[in-house]
Amino acid sequence: MSLHIQAGKGDIADGILLPGDPLRAKAIAEYFLSDVICFNKMRGMLGFTGMWKGTRVSVMGTGMGMPSASIYIHELIQQYEVKRLIRVGTAGAIRAEIQLRSIIMALGACSDSGLNRHRFHGNDYAAIPDFDLAVRAKTLAKERGLALLAGNILSSDFFYQDDLQSAMALWASYGVMAVEMETAELYTLAAKFDVAALAIMTISDHIPSGTSVPPAERQHDVKTIAELALDLLLPNAEKP
Repeated sequence: MSLHIQAGKGDIADGILLPGDPLRAKAIAEYFLSDVICFNKMRGMLGFTGMWKGTRVSVMGTGMGMPSASIYIHELIQQYEVKRLIRVGTAGAIRAEIQLRSIIMALGACSDSGLNRHRFHGNDYAAIPDFDLAVRAKTLAKERGLALLAGNILSSDFFYQDDLQSAMALWASYGVMAVEMETAELYTLAAKFDVAALAIMTISDHIPSGTSVPPAERQHDVKTIAELALDLLLPNAEKP
């Protein structure tokens, strides 16, 4: 048991899906996994372990934002020896050509957060995913006819921002595809502890046009990327 996760030793698989919303973790576990156990209810941050195509996997919420995600990711890696972590969630497109319900994979994560500036004494750090996971994700998506867009994203501390349009336009002009709130910290901690991480997200909001996918319809889109991510955790998917 760690400070924020009440699981016992061996309760968590070495591969895990990490949505932000704990109820989304519950929905993924109930929809995809068999022989499910709930290993965490502390602070309402639900976590589950079960079987997927003969492989033991886990899924757990991380909360919103990098400080919350950092706590859970750190403890999952350090206390529970998790080796492969895949963020599955939603993001807001900041480039006009990226459409609602597109699926994106973060090949890099910029950030406006102070976390890495603090870590690296005012310097920048390039937060990137595990190469093998990224290549395998692209291959699996292509095999399934899924258009998986790969590129740079922004992990922001802001959800509500007064100058949102102009702030996002600057990032977009440098090729950044979308904005979310957790990936930069996931990639940084994975690098620190020498484990594999990847973030795959569906576009739920289109910031340039101000449009969004209705909340009731987002679960279907997340299920699509959750299934892809679960298959990345299978033993035969560890290497492309």
